[in-house]
Amino acid sequence: MSDENKHHATAAAILPLVGGAENVTSVAHCMTRLRLGLHDRSLVRDEQLKALPAVMGVVEDDTYQIVLGPGAVARVTPEFEALVEAGRTEAAPASPAPDHGDRPVTAEALAAQGAALRAQRKARNATPFKLFLRRIANIFVPLIPALIGCGIVAGLNGLLVNLHWLPGITPALAATASGFMALIAVFVGHNTAKEFGGTPVLGGAIASIIVYAGVADVEVFGRHLAPGQGGVLGALGAAWLGVCVEKGCRRRVPEALDVLVTPTVTVLVAGLTTLFGLMFLAGEVSTWIGDAADWLLSHGGAGAGFLLGGLFLPLVMLGLHQALIPVHTTLIEGAGFTVLLPILAMAGAGQVGAAIAVYCRLRHNTSIRATVKSALWPGFLGVGEPLIYGVSLPLGRPFVTACAGGAFGGAFVGLFNQLGTDVGSTAIGPSGWALFPLLDGNHGPGRTVAVYAAGLIVGYVTGFLATYCFGFTKAMLTELDTTPAPSAKDRPAPAERATEKI
Repeated sequence: MSDENKHHATAAAILPLVGGAENVTSVAHCMTRLRLGLHDRSLVRDEQLKALPAVMGVVEDDTYQIVLGPGAVARVTPEFEALVEAGRTEAAPASPAPDHGDRPVTAEALAAQGAALRAQRKARNATPFKLFLRRIANIFVPLIPALIGCGIVAGLNGLLVNLHWLPGITPALAATASGFMALIAVFVGHNTAKEFGGTPVLGGAIASIIVYAGVADVEVFGRHLAPGQGGVLGALGAAWLGVCVEKGCRRRVPEALDVLVTPTVTVLVAGLTTLFGLMFLAGEVSTWIGDAADWLLSHGGAGAGFLLGGLFLPLVMLGLHQALIPVHTTLIEGAGFTVLLPILAMAGAGQVGAAIAVYCRLRHNTSIRATVKSALWPGFLGVGEPLIYGVSLPLGRPFVTACAGGAFGGAFVGLFNQLGTDVGSTAIGPSGWALFPLLDGNHGPGRTVAVYAAGLIVGYVTGFLATYCFGFTKAMLTELDTTPAPSAKDRPAPAERATEKI
């Protein structure tokens, strides 16, 4: 049996003995031990686990620790993680949407239809390319809370500086807001190695080379490198290369030497390749992305905004929106804000306007109206999934007219970018009203907020009018604009006939 098959077999033997994939809450490893977080400790079969040839012992602490030895544990852990993920996926099959026959369409029916569409979309998006994009998103999504927090602090600091308030505090706020962005490459490297099955700290160590001040002394292609050159794209590539080198070492280096040789070779090979190749190339790509975004909006303006705002929700449905996350992060790292996110946020405004039109058109369908009312406020705050999967997408035409609202809102914001007023966001993640604290631009907060707010209004109004006028056919209104029949449990019991006593 090859080493790779041996380690896979070890992971496969351990998993059922610790209660299966559903019982595992976390997986990590140290120098010698596989460390597991477990839902229910009583499901573990200790004696059978200890009897496995590859297991040297078990230790019970805050985590359940299985001693596999140096070298072996680093090879078994990624196999175990893959089995856990596969087990969880198999344990949660998608349920088909129920058939409601000729009964009036209710919010429950739309929700079931939306869930079925979501499951179909997930299955359809499981192509190698889209799975790769999903992995890229998994690298950046955990960074969003820090981007939001630091972005809000940066916005507050900019406001205080412009107003000349609290001059003794603003340098401290600037340091608080900028510290994470100065080291974001390290976090990207850590998450990249973790996502692609390497050792996270090695990914962070390799990526930290990019932000080290001493790289200014390194000359490549006749030019000195600059600290931070290549940014998050360079960190992503460097850490991925480190994972490839590490996996190659794990396959070839004897287990007795693994703990010394593998980390050293990984850092050395990936580090030198980063310095003498990746930093320069990634720096050129990052510069090109920034220049392309500026050119697109300064020349394309309203047209580019129309396409971006109108097509964003279909991109989400296809799983392709995740390709934009590294682009946003690169723009934030270079210019301090991304000019694309406020335009894409207009797609949510179109959804809100469409939902209000659905509420007005279906005056007799209390069930769907109740769903719209409950999902509308999250929609205003940029949480669009309840409206998409609970209202517009199952209805069909309102989803298309909602995209029209996003297109016109995006065109409005894009037009102002073309006229010289940049509207950007200092972080990714929020949209709708939640994006206001993160807005930034080149003409001060007042004009930036005004343009973004006006864009939202355009999206709301256009989405409403398009849906009200074109979102329903006569047949749809006949089917949908009816009062749903009460369910059996809500139907009142028949009154008992009174018996007159003579």
